[in-house]
Amino acid sequence: MPPFVLRTDPKLRFLKGLERADLKEVLAAAKPRHIPAHSVVVQQERPADRVFLLTKGRARYFYVTEEGRKLALSWLVPGDIFGGAALLAEPSWFLVSTETVKDSEVLVWERSVMQGLVARYPRLLQNALLVASDYLVWYLATHIGLICRTADQRFASVLLTLAHSIGQKGPRGMELDVTNEELASAAAVTPFTASRLMSQWQRSGAVLKSRGRVVVCAPEKLLSSGGKKPEND
Repeated sequence: MPPFVLRTDPKLRFLKGLERADLKEVLAAAKPRHIPAHSVVVQQERPADRVFLLTKGRARYFYVTEEGRKLALSWLVPGDIFGGAALLAEPSWFLVSTETVKDSEVLVWERSVMQGLVARYPRLLQNALLVASDYLVWYLATHIGLICRTADQRFASVLLTLAHSIGQKGPRGMELDVTNEELASAAAVTPFTASRLMSQWQRSGAVLKSRGRVVVCAPEKLLSSGGKKPEND
């Protein structure tokens, strides 16, 4: 059993509530995989045939429009699952794609295997519903933001949320590997707006920006731009 699981990380909601013996059986049914950075693991509109648990690294959801535009959605950290459509009783399709951002480790369950586990351990399905509920909350917040908040406010909120969820503490602040284009896509703003705001915040000392990396130095200055402070876990 991987040491990650033995720590019973509070973010590991998919396996929460299982007895130790049951947890061992569920984990034994999974196949560990190493996935290099920048690999597409799940593709939208493909059959939902596997469930993945991210145990190390980082990944994110994205969606490709009919015009070929790639839209960044939410990021995934160790403890998160993806490919949850494979848990459904009826065969389904992946709604979005998933790619690794860093070299990652995952546990993989084939759909047929997971269907048997869900039948024996209904708690797995209950936990998956809680995860799905979080996605609904995220979608609702995004939809409300598009209607009620300015582009500046949305961009600040996305940056603060990512710093809180995937950022790593460094000497100057919370560091995260993300580009202006990815932030713009997640906040539903134009790349021009993202570049303008990052330049403005860098001049004010709120952030430090380098290629593919942002350091949030002064969150309070982003909050003054209308960003919402993320709630504690």
